[in-house]
Amino acid sequence: MQSGFAYRMLCGAFLGISVIAPGVSGSVMAVIMGIYDQLIAIISNPFRDWKRNFFYLLPMGIGALICMVALIRVLEYCFARFPFPSAMLFVGLISGSLPTVYEEASKGGIRPRDWLASLAAFCVAATVGLLAKTSPLAPQEGSLVHLAVCGFVAGLCSMVPGMSVSMVLMMLGAYQTLLSAASRFDLPVIFVVGLCFGTGMVLFSRLTKRVFETHRSLGYAMVLGFMCGSLLAILPRLPESTPDFVVGIVTALCGIAAATLFRRLGQKLNVG
Repeated sequence: MQSGFAYRMLCGAFLGISVIAPGVSGSVMAVIMGIYDQLIAIISNPFRDWKRNFFYLLPMGIGALICMVALIRVLEYCFARFPFPSAMLFVGLISGSLPTVYEEASKGGIRPRDWLASLAAFCVAATVGLLAKTSPLAPQEGSLVHLAVCGFVAGLCSMVPGMSVSMVLMMLGAYQTLLSAASRFDLPVIFVVGLCFGTGMVLFSRLTKRVFETHRSLGYAMVLGFMCGSLLAILPRLPESTPDFVVGIVTALCGIAAATLFRRLGQKLNVG
């Protein structure tokens, strides 16, 4: 079943959701769908048996593209009209994913060095997120250079289990800009960011595979710290109106519930 064209299109659709929705990890989706090992093997060496790789990935690309096109305008509208509730939905998705990552880190027993690595990752994510918003030395937010750098960093993180591409883009202050560019089909921006994303993904995939094969607890502990630091960096400002605040809390709870649902699905399928 998993080798079928239609199934791989469905996998691509779920991967498309993970690209668009902060807090939803594409790698976790791939694990749940049973394609993670094949996917990272292809990405770490894309030119080996490239014809087979191309036809394996083609239906995933089609499914992801259809899903992303369908969701981009919806999300752009939500962020434009309801910024606080929309941001809180994704805060809930990220928060709800933390127990899954913690469980994975705990499977081999968390050692003191793992906690230190987690703390270091937290500090890096929080610092980078805050500097991306405030530092005068950072590339101008929304510029092509800034978006290209963000795409490259997101590519580096894309194959790390538990990491969310859109969470990284939101932390770096590029998410809504790229969402708008994609909805307008701004081809220069899409091409440059896509190229940088693919480059980062290919360069880092072998290291990711090796780390999680040999130092699983350490890897997941770092992901846990990075997610917590990112969460701190992307928290939105409190709204002025009480109804917006209440709706934001509700959407955050919905995000936690959705992440918990994905977690239980993964447990039911005995993946992780």
